[in-house]
Amino acid sequence: MTEMIENPVINSPYKEPKRYFKFTDTGITNKIIKGRRESTYFIPIPKPKQRSGQVAMDYEIQSRATPNRLINAIRKQVGIWRNKNYPHITQITRRLLAHWQAPDKAHKLFFCQIEAIETIIYLTEAANKDKAGKQLLEKLALANEQATPENGKVLNRLASKMATGSGKTVVMSMLIAWQVLNKIHHPKSPRFTDKFLVVTPGITIRDRLRVLLPNDAENYYQKLDLVPNSYLQDLGRAKIVITNYHAFMLRDNIDAAKLTKSILGQSHNPDLFKETPGQMVQRVCRELGKEIIVFNDEAHHCYHRKPIEEKSAKLTGDARKEAERNAQEARTWITGLEQIKTTLGIKAVYDLSATPFFLAGSGYGEGTLFPWVTSDFSLTDAIESGIVKVPRVPVDDNTINENPINRHLWQHIGKAFKSTRKNQETEFVYPQEFENALSTLYDNYQKAYHLWHKRRIDYPDSMPPVFIVVCNNTLTSKRVFDYIAGYEKEGPHGDKVLIEGTLPIFSNVQNGQWLAQPNTVLIDSQQLESGEALSSEFKQLVSTEIAEFKAEIKQRYPGRSVDTITDEELLREVMNTVGKKGKLGEHIKCVVSVSMLTEGWDINSVTHILGIRAFSSQLLCEQVVGRGLRRMNYETEPHTVEVEGKTVEFDAFPAEYAEIYGV
Repeated sequence: MTEMIENPVINSPYKEPKRYFKFTDTGITNKIIKGRRESTYFIPIPKPKQRSGQVAMDYEIQSRATPNRLINAIRKQVGIWRNKNYPHITQITRRLLAHWQAPDKAHKLFFCQIEAIETIIYLTEAANKDKAGKQLLEKLALANEQATPENGKVLNRLASKMATGSGKTVVMSMLIAWQVLNKIHHPKSPRFTDKFLVVTPGITIRDRLRVLLPNDAENYYQKLDLVPNSYLQDLGRAKIVITNYHAFMLRDNIDAAKLTKSILGQSHNPDLFKETPGQMVQRVCRELGKEIIVFNDEAHHCYHRKPIEEKSAKLTGDARKEAERNAQEARTWITGLEQIKTTLGIKAVYDLSATPFFLAGSGYGEGTLFPWVTSDFSLTDAIESGIVKVPRVPVDDNTINENPINRHLWQHIGKAFKSTRKNQETEFVYPQEFENALSTLYDNYQKAYHLWHKRRIDYPDSMPPVFIVVCNNTLTSKRVFDYIAGYEKEGPHGDKVLIEGTLPIFSNVQNGQWLAQPNTVLIDSQQLESGEALSSEFKQLVSTEIAEFKAEIKQRYPGRSVDTITDEELLREVMNTVGKKGKLGEHIKCVVSVSMLTEGWDINSVTHILGIRAFSSQLLCEQVVGRGLRRMNYETEPHTVEVEGKTVEFDAFPAEYAEIYGV
């Protein structure tokens, strides 16, 4: 039976984990074991438990844990190599490793960041010097080969599994610095390059990763002291292209009218006006040149479909559509990389993801770990090291069943939300379970909101806590949005009447008028991230929202013309500035999302998450929960824990929490 854990932080974020909570087949216990947990395949999901107050940390295991043998074997060899003071590496690499781990370093790096780059360095520079290392390289090569179809190009992929909020972008910066500086000092070595292609799943992450560019004002190399000052200028040698995978789609080569294309025969040959794969590579990679290294950020979107599919339950409805979308994204991404390898050559592909698993629609069992993962710092590890918020369920659910309604919400409300009205005059009847769950989570949010409001006197730059709702499709999200934020309806005399939202803090309607600054926003992050035009259906749903934000821009930035801003750019700016002082989205307190919020949307002021959709796998659960895990405070304080009757003292971050229902 799962036991209560009051203080989940039992390790320093800056040192290798020295202790962990014991898991059994029935859940987590409060027993602390000395040593480090093996890398295993399971993803803990918060489990509610009846108690006054709240569950501090309470997980249940959805499936029996299975050790990741290859990752554990690599971890063991990296540990041996580390303890021997890193033999078989270049002097540049040695200087960097010492700099990153210097005791007096102002910007300390997490242990998980050090371990991730140690692992890549070991496999690149040292593993081929001994029998055990050579066997690991052979296993990784075989894993990549077996995951590639007969007609595909085998890529040398090495994946780092790092929990959301543990600093993957910092690791990417460290990898670039290591490669570039070694390339300068060892120009003929085939191990190193100064050419990099960074591929992301969307525009938000693409723009955020400008910190990888050495000439960017906010670059991490200088801001986080990632290289000695004497090496900073050398990083200017790097050639870095950052793009989203959508750029791999072949574009029209000729700007011809539809009628002209029809006359010239495109109707019989759809690819007649498309660029060739070689032209796509030239457009995307520009001046990079040959023999590049690729970074796949959020790499779980990039893989080959399994040639012989595993048996799995038949998908229907939204789940089937999502699987088809996953498959199309993965096909576009991996095909693009193969075409780049054919044209330019790819030395290696470094995958970074909190969830490097095959998705539904891949032919693999959903949530199967990529076989080329080399290091693993899981969500559980990150929680125990205090690096991320602790996901938990507020305990006000009086259900005494083993599976409380508020935990498995979609099972109780899915049928109602999937239904369509027979005529538009009939108002949608919201399920009681939905209203109860939303009300309970909102009550908990109010406490956090009022506490923030009180603290604003002393901390005027602090941002309000953010509540997010993740829905299954456009129809559900609009119904939820109307319930929360308010809506317009036709009155008895044919006039328009505004109905206030049910939750006052989130309502966009007040005293019969739309607020000048909306409290709640409806977004479709997947449409916005693609860079393509919004669908006409979604534009119609958010037309009022767009008009309000355009009016706000005129007031906030008098010299800025709204006529030159597309609706897509406007909503993207709102979405990406939630929780940011002085920006368009600073006043947003609630975000209702169509489908999954994309990975680049990581706001550290998220405190509450409600899932209004099915969660068919542990992978989906962690992806949704991950949107609320980024910490707000990074100042350590003294901690003590009891281990085998002895008191252990260490410095760590205080626990922070994200409240979650329906996931």
